[in-house]
Amino acid sequence: MKHKKVIMKSVKVPLKKLNDVRKELMEKELMRMDYRIKAEDKYGYIPVYEDINGFEIVDIDLEEINVQPRNFAQLLENELSKSEIENLKTSFDTIGDIVILEIPEELEDKKNKIGDATLKFTKRQSIYMKKSAVHGTIRIRDLELIAGKDNPITIHKEHGTRLKLNVKEVYFSPRLATERKRVSDSVNDGENILDMFCGIGPFPIIIAKNHNVNITGVDINENAIKYFKENIKLNKLKNIKAISGDIREVSQSFKRKFDRIIMNLPGLAYDFLDVSMKLINDDGIINYYEFSDGYEQATKRLIEAGNKENKNVEIINTRKVKSTSPGEWHIAVDAKITSK
Repeated sequence: MKHKKVIMKSVKVPLKKLNDVRKELMEKELMRMDYRIKAEDKYGYIPVYEDINGFEIVDIDLEEINVQPRNFAQLLENELSKSEIENLKTSFDTIGDIVILEIPEELEDKKNKIGDATLKFTKRQSIYMKKSAVHGTIRIRDLELIAGKDNPITIHKEHGTRLKLNVKEVYFSPRLATERKRVSDSVNDGENILDMFCGIGPFPIIIAKNHNVNITGVDINENAIKYFKENIKLNKLKNIKAISGDIREVSQSFKRKFDRIIMNLPGLAYDFLDVSMKLINDDGIINYYEFSDGYEQATKRLIEAGNKENKNVEIINTRKVKSTSPGEWHIAVDAKITSK
C-alpha cells in the first residue's frame, strides 16, 4: 500500500545529528508524528509544525503516516465543537463485536457521525446507542443502531471463556470482568454454588472454568437462560444447572443448601436476602451487591436479614466495583454466615 507524499515544512539537519535533533523536537512536541522522517546522502529532514529558531527550515516532500487516533473523539474534531466533544462520554462498553455508546440528548442529532467515528476507531461490527436505562423485570435496555451492521448477537471473550448473547434481549456488563475474576479466585473446589440472578451465566461460567464445583444459576429472563445454556455447551462445562424463573419460587424446590450464593442484582438484591439466608449453608459465603454511596446500608441489611433467621453475619470484604453516578457506586459485600 503506497502512502501519499506531501510537501511539508521540515528541519534540515546533517545526518550525524539527525537522531539528537529528532529527540529534542519530540520532547518539545514540535515534531509532526504524521509524516515520516526523510534521510538522503548528507542530510535528514524532520517534519515540524512551524518555523523554529536556530534550525534551517525547508519545504520537502515527505511520506504521510497513518496514525491511529488515541480515542474516537479525535475523529470527531471536524464534526463537533470542542464543548460538544467534552460533553461526549469517550468511554463505551465493548461486548464482542458490538459497541454500546451513551450519547447526551443534545448530541443525538449527530449520533450517526459519532457512530461512524466509533466504528472506525474500534474496528467492531455494530455500534448501538443506549435509548434507556436498564428497565423491567427481565433487566434489558432499549438500543438503537447508529453505525455498522444491525446484528445484536455476539460472542464476548472474558478470562478464557466465551459468552454468547443478544444485547437487545439480555443485560450484560463487560465492566464487571474484574469482579467476576475476583469472586472466581475466592472459590474453593467442591463448593455448591447458587447464582440467584445469573443472566447469561458469566459468574458461573468463569467459576466452573477454573474450579471443580456444582453451580445452579437462576434468572427470570427466559432469553438469558437460553444463552446461559448455550454458553455451558460453548465452554464445554459440566455440573452447571440453568433454571428459568423467579428465584423466590424456584428455591421452593431446592433439595439442598449452598456453600456460596451470588446476589448480583444491585437494584433489588436486598429484597431477596431472606431467601439467601434460608438457602446458605453454615459457614457459607454470600457475595452481595447493591447500589449505594457506601457500605453501611448493605452491611446493615445483611445483618438484619441474618438476625431474622438466627444467623451471625461476618463481613469479610467490601469493595467498590464501579461508579454508577456521581457519589453512587455498584458495591460488593462478602459475608460469612454462621448459625447462632
